[in-house]
Amino acid sequence: MKTETTIQSLNAALSPARLARKTIGFVPTMGNLHQGHLNLVREAKKLCDVVVVSIFVNPIQFGPNEDFDNYPRTLEADSQLLAEVGCDVLFAPSVQQMYGDLPRRTAVVVGEITEVLCGRSRAGHFDGVATVVTKLFHIVQPDTAFFGQKDWQQLAVIRQMTRDLSFPIDIVGVPIARAEDGLALSSRNGYLTDLQRKVAPKIYQSLTDAEKALRKKTQLAEVLASIEANLTKAGFEIDYVEALTPDLEAVNVFDRDIVLFIAAKLGNTRLIDNLLVKFA
Repeated sequence: MKTETTIQSLNAALSPARLARKTIGFVPTMGNLHQGHLNLVREAKKLCDVVVVSIFVNPIQFGPNEDFDNYPRTLEADSQLLAEVGCDVLFAPSVQQMYGDLPRRTAVVVGEITEVLCGRSRAGHFDGVATVVTKLFHIVQPDTAFFGQKDWQQLAVIRQMTRDLSFPIDIVGVPIARAEDGLALSSRNGYLTDLQRKVAPKIYQSLTDAEKALRKKTQLAEVLASIEANLTKAGFEIDYVEALTPDLEAVNVFDRDIVLFIAAKLGNTRLIDNLLVKFA
């Protein structure tokens, strides 16, 4: 596996693949990798000739109350994991390499769907995501890019942005990787205490219970209220419990495919999860 830290060196590393018309798959990450990230790489290996993974802790997607400086940076361990699953090129640029020294005056903003769910409590977060992914798409020039469905909203934003800006890139959503007890794998899980880790799977359990209730014709509003009540009783601080269409449009009744979304804090750790519930 090659590791490149500059845009120029990455272009040189990928030039032979481009000249040979090999397909390039791309997995953008902020590092501190777990099996969910590695599943993205495995999926990319199935579909593409060359797989590029970026590790870049993007400062412009962190809010004023989110600690950019203390975000885990585990490049050496991440590099070993990526080599083991067959990543071809690791791109690990510095902030200076990505944004330079001059003032940044350009941002990519995806309207409406960034203003719901996590967008309400994390102002500017998705603008930072859209901007850095746009830059990475221009730098890597992949044929296909892979994103996890755990952050369904982010995936929807990237798909919208890719369509709107006419990027010639296929966006592939990869199913959520879960621990044996159902907890969605996340870098943030490492912040949980032992006791909190035992409670955290109640999020996924509440989603699967909600799906069962919907199949029994329980009203959607009642199902959402039940999720919130049960998680609050278990010690979670609820950010939101909502149902939207897969394209993040509002829905009031279960008469089509919907996605159930949860964001909740357990102690100081904010967890998110979702479940697609098919209507038919």
